Amino acid sequence: MNILFLIGGLILILLGANGLTDGSASVAKRFRIPPIVIGLTIVAFGTSAPELTVSVSSALKGSADIAIGNVVGSNIFNTLMIVGCTALFAPIVITRNTLRKEIPLCILSSVVLLICANDIFLDKASENVLNRVDGLLLLCFFAIFMGYTFAIARTPSTPVAGDAPAPPAEEDDIKLLPWWKSALYIIGGLAALIYGGQLFVNGATGIARNLGVSESIIGLTLVAAGTSLPELATSIVAALKKNPEIAIGNVIGSNLFNIFFVLGCSASITPLRLSGITNFDLLTLVGSCVLLWFFGLFFAKRTITRIEGSIMILCYVAYTVVLIYNT
Repeated sequence: MNILFLIGGLILILLGANGLTDGSASVAKRFRIPPIVIGLTIVAFGTSAPELTVSVSSALKGSADIAIGNVVGSNIFNTLMIVGCTALFAPIVITRNTLRKEIPLCILSSVVLLICANDIFLDKASENVLNRVDGLLLLCFFAIFMGYTFAIARTPSTPVAGDAPAPPAEEDDIKLLPWWKSALYIIGGLAALIYGGQLFVNGATGIARNLGVSESIIGLTLVAAGTSLPELATSIVAALKKNPEIAIGNVIGSNLFNIFFVLGCSASITPLRLSGITNFDLLTLVGSCVLLWFFGLFFAKRTITRIEGSIMILCYVAYTVVLIYNT
């Protein structure tokens, strides 16, 4: 049954990603909304829904390591594995605005989590806990992020010096669907992504528990990768359909949703005690965001190339090996 859950979940995730990308791109074109806004909101929230479901339910069940490990592991997977795999399929072009604002905001979210999760080091406390105050603080950051995103949507896009204009062919690749079909694609895609992600997580955790793996490892690896499969499928499909801003916006938006909203909600409901999640995991999270910014800022004119994508994949593999070896 667990293997069937894995296969069924993967099929639903792939179908959902394709529908969600087509529907959201059509909405962006019809209402002249910048694709990066669609990626940061509709697509990011939809693909982060599995993380929200898993983390909140884990927090309520007292499995704090799965709740936090799911978010930390998912963000590391998003930044290194998803961006890396997407770049292998199609190099990702990053705009100046994304490099100057969205990615630094992603780095900030990781640093905020690192600070909130270091009670022992900073306050000489007996244990590291994400309490309700930390959760409310994260939700405040989420409100600021949403305000910034809507400000982008209201501001007419103007060409930035040094940014090459998009080829007309790319605009034609976005199909303008009827509004009802766009809504159907988005809602159906989100439903397939959420349900498919749940099936995959159930199968993966069932297999892992039978092998006697700890909750922190399950959260940081299998659950994190499983709940991040919607982001992986959506970003690859978006890149192949020549919508790179939806691909990168999906990753950045999902990371911000995961930390500010998912962990904010989870910690506001019940305090989360960190036992198996260490500073090595949190520093890896910060480092992965810095690496994305570094690759985008230097080399190849703001493009994540296949070589850089391969390096990011290798970094994730190395992190996983060290994580498993230390346990």
